[in-house]
Amino acid sequence: MEQPAGGAEPTGAADGAAGSGGDAPETFDRPLPEGVRRKVVALVSDAFGGLTVAELPSQLRQYARFTPVRRARFGGTAMAAALESDPLFRQRGGERFAEAQPELAAAVASGTPPAAADPVDVAAAAYVLRPPGWVKLVTAAGEEAERADAERADEETRRELERLREELDAAKALTRTETERLREELAAARKEGESLHRKLRSALSDVKRGEAALRRSAAEAEAARAEAAVQVSAAESETRRVRSRLAEAESAVEAARRASREGRSVEDMRLRLLLDTVLESAQGLRRELALPPASGRPADTVDAVEPGRMSPKDVAARALSATDPALLDQLLALPQTHLLVDGYNVTKTGYPTMPLEKQRLRLLGGLSLLAAQSGAEVTCVFDGAELATPVLLAPPRGVRVLFSKPGVTADELIRRLVRAEPSGRPVVVVSTDREVADGVAAAGARPVASALLLKRLSRS
Repeated sequence: MEQPAGGAEPTGAADGAAGSGGDAPETFDRPLPEGVRRKVVALVSDAFGGLTVAELPSQLRQYARFTPVRRARFGGTAMAAALESDPLFRQRGGERFAEAQPELAAAVASGTPPAAADPVDVAAAAYVLRPPGWVKLVTAAGEEAERADAERADEETRRELERLREELDAAKALTRTETERLREELAAARKEGESLHRKLRSALSDVKRGEAALRRSAAEAEAARAEAAVQVSAAESETRRVRSRLAEAESAVEAARRASREGRSVEDMRLRLLLDTVLESAQGLRRELALPPASGRPADTVDAVEPGRMSPKDVAARALSATDPALLDQLLALPQTHLLVDGYNVTKTGYPTMPLEKQRLRLLGGLSLLAAQSGAEVTCVFDGAELATPVLLAPPRGVRVLFSKPGVTADELIRRLVRAEPSGRPVVVVSTDREVADGVAAAGARPVASALLLKRLSRS
């Protein structure tokens, strides 16, 4: 691309100055909205491939050999500054954009962007092409993005508030139930304590009666001794009789005292046990009502695209068919990918004539090797309704094996696993079941056909 003779500014790079017959060029007097800035950097990064090193500003030549993603990550600030300060570089970037997206470029240049177009795309194109009125387009895109972010934040805040209210209501209901149960147990313990106190008072009355009987026995013995002085033989006989009665009375008194001590000890033990039970129940209730410490931050709840992050939906086919194993390798190469496999759907597609046990062993062996090669998390789900008896199976290294519970299909278990994953994590689901594929795709996962996995395993 050659620069026009005479040092004149290139056509389309005069920041909209030619659109009004000599009026002052339009200027953007506020920070560029973050979404628009990222889109502009991405457009310029894609246009790098069509420019020579000589056509690039000096501060951008060091990024010429970078891939578009790395170029946007490490040279984004420099490219944004060059677009603002170098009209020739901006013109060349605009021409590359017009070649790549002629319809959008023509519509923006004419001042009538499509109503269905993304405002961020329209603002980025206007910032690069600089048609008349481009400042209004960029400003409108920023306001639209801020309004959308505010609406998403309000909706997420409302959902979080509803969830917290539901948890609070459940905790209150649980507290009331537990409190009523503890009150009932305490009332029962009080009744039992009152009964034991009555038994203790009865035992004390028996001891007092025994002591009174002992005193009477002592008086009778004293009278017998006096009578013994008169009649020795009768006194000896009477003395033996009194001593025998005295021994019996003492035994009874001792037995009564021992029974009283044992009753008091059992009562104390029961009371201590009841007190320990009440204390431990109160501690359990306190632990049950305790809320976990906050582990997140409000900024973590805002949905946005982080620089350099990719999802399974961002992996382009790059001239690969839907059954090319290289497509699965691209998906598994994403960071922290989770591969979910509909077990029987794959085995009955690849080797349906084999017994179920051998189907499972063959598939799990291939998945173990694939997990070791890719480093991805692999989970294989089988339908538990097919099982007549429990399966004695040692899962291979690197593969999580799950069977659905009675009344739950493997398809539903796969959808639950997908919903359990955090938003943004790459999840790939292998199944030819269209209902499963549509359901997991709506939840943010990437469905692939069972034939694709079978080809990849056969290649290993």
